[in-house]
Amino acid sequence: MLKNHPKGLLVAFFTNMGERFGFYTMMAILVLFLQVKYGLSVELAGDYYSWFYFGIYALALVGGMLADWKKQYKLIILLGQIIMFVGYVVIALPDMSLYATLAALGIISLGNGFFKGNLQAVVGQLYDDEKYAKLRDSAFMIFYMGINVGAFFAPFVATGVRNWWLKTNGFLHDGSLPAMCHQMLEGKLTDMAQFQQLANNAVISKVPVSDLHAFALQYLDVFARGYNWAFAIAAVAMIISLLVYIIFNKTLPNKADVKVEEKKEISNTTEKVTGNGVALTISILLMGITAFLLQLIPGLDYKFGLAIGLFIAFISYIFQVSTKEERPRVTSLILVFIVVIFFWMSFHQNGLTLTIFARDYVAKQVGPLTNLFFNLNSILSVIATIAGIVLVFKSNLKLQTRLIGGVITLAAGALCYYFVSTYGPNNPIAPEVFQSFNPLFIVALTPLVMGFFSFLNKKGIEPSTPKKIGFGMILAGLGFVVVLVASLHVVSPYLLNGETTPDASRVSPYWLMSSYLILTIAELFLSPMGLSFVSKVAPPRFQGLMQGGWLLATAVGNKLLFIGSLLWGRIDLYLLWGVFFLCCIVSAMFIFSMMKRLERVTGK
Repeated sequence: MLKNHPKGLLVAFFTNMGERFGFYTMMAILVLFLQVKYGLSVELAGDYYSWFYFGIYALALVGGMLADWKKQYKLIILLGQIIMFVGYVVIALPDMSLYATLAALGIISLGNGFFKGNLQAVVGQLYDDEKYAKLRDSAFMIFYMGINVGAFFAPFVATGVRNWWLKTNGFLHDGSLPAMCHQMLEGKLTDMAQFQQLANNAVISKVPVSDLHAFALQYLDVFARGYNWAFAIAAVAMIISLLVYIIFNKTLPNKADVKVEEKKEISNTTEKVTGNGVALTISILLMGITAFLLQLIPGLDYKFGLAIGLFIAFISYIFQVSTKEERPRVTSLILVFIVVIFFWMSFHQNGLTLTIFARDYVAKQVGPLTNLFFNLNSILSVIATIAGIVLVFKSNLKLQTRLIGGVITLAAGALCYYFVSTYGPNNPIAPEVFQSFNPLFIVALTPLVMGFFSFLNKKGIEPSTPKKIGFGMILAGLGFVVVLVASLHVVSPYLLNGETTPDASRVSPYWLMSSYLILTIAELFLSPMGLSFVSKVAPPRFQGLMQGGWLLATAVGNKLLFIGSLLWGRIDLYLLWGVFFLCCIVSAMFIFSMMKRLERVTGK
């Protein structure tokens, strides 16, 4: 798969594994941690969550501008890794106030802003060389697949560490208990009998709980500290990522090493164009006007207005400083950015409303066969079995390799049988583990999607990069149709009045797993293709800035995540998923309506 690609590609995605590990740790547990530790409502936890992910992507604009200005992409990437590490250390400390936790999230966002966009820009620079140019799309898919290996393990590690800490302190995990503990402490709990039963079941010793108030305090403290341990492991992952980057970063291109003539040309252009203070002033004024107008709308505030205003300011600035020759490319990128906003607003519900759905509406216990996918040891056995089968039946492999594949299939298959036979009829599953399916599907499906595109390419019918993005939006909409159907006959959150979801309203985990499968295919059609599109279309002097623009659009989409948590307790669940279905389909219609324009700038 890596044949004919530069060595720097491998270094880039190993470097990014640490960031992905932390990112998926946060996606799996951040909202749950905020609710457990501080007793926040879904709406308020979702608001903080959306601001955190907005910061991760919005600050990439700052990182991109800084790297473009200094032409020190690799140095900015290094600083980003160090800053992220500090943030994970701070949030891993127990007994932190909410404000300290939010500060830690801000530090992580800043480090990610320095790191993320610039590493993607460096990957693009690897393929500026003519001999690698045709491999750009496949390179970003390989990069995307590789970095998600670390992401796959993050939810399992976070869940395992949390459960280990609970067991160390004599407790078992029950996702319904923290909310009831907070209600107990606030004097709002109405069903004491149910709380007593759940509390008794959560004590390993099975000694009935005599003091429910003391139990509530201790259970919340232990539960939250388990998540602190998970954040600490994310910090360790950042150290490993940092070491890989420091040791092997020589294989990555250095934009500072341009010829003297190119430096002079860039310098002259910069003085004439990017030094336009008027453009910056106008853009800042537009941001302020947007913030003022949006805060006049009921339910919105100036902070949300500033978030949207920042994107409008970016559009204004890049239009003013781009030349006549650059403007068609810039316009095409901005149109794609608008589509990206609605994709990420929908897709990243996986860490917010879809995670809450997994906790509150998916079966708490599953049979032995289904449990194969919710235990790290057994799911690795399943993966190994499938990999062995692929080796056996892949046509272009040597007999020796096929035999090895057969041995792997038999050994791993035997392990799967062992796990199924030893699991009981009712096995508890954790909602955090659902976040492992997205990166798992990315790693598993990337070769298939690449093979599919390669097949179409040989037939001369491979869709253009913009068309792939459009198809990705349609697939994303279909992903929400699955969870919409699953939610048709469940009791909606606003009808529960704070009580736990009855078993009759809990659905099979396969509904959510199927939704994640389709959403992942959509992501593979859109996200790596979008990164490739930006690196291909962006004017040379705006490479870092336009990668930052892509991430800024992603940031706005993440800020709009709060729509999910805002609607969570207000409308029926199937209507909630219908909102995101419509967003994806309308966005797909928009991108197909301007397809000729987008294909023109990519040369197709």
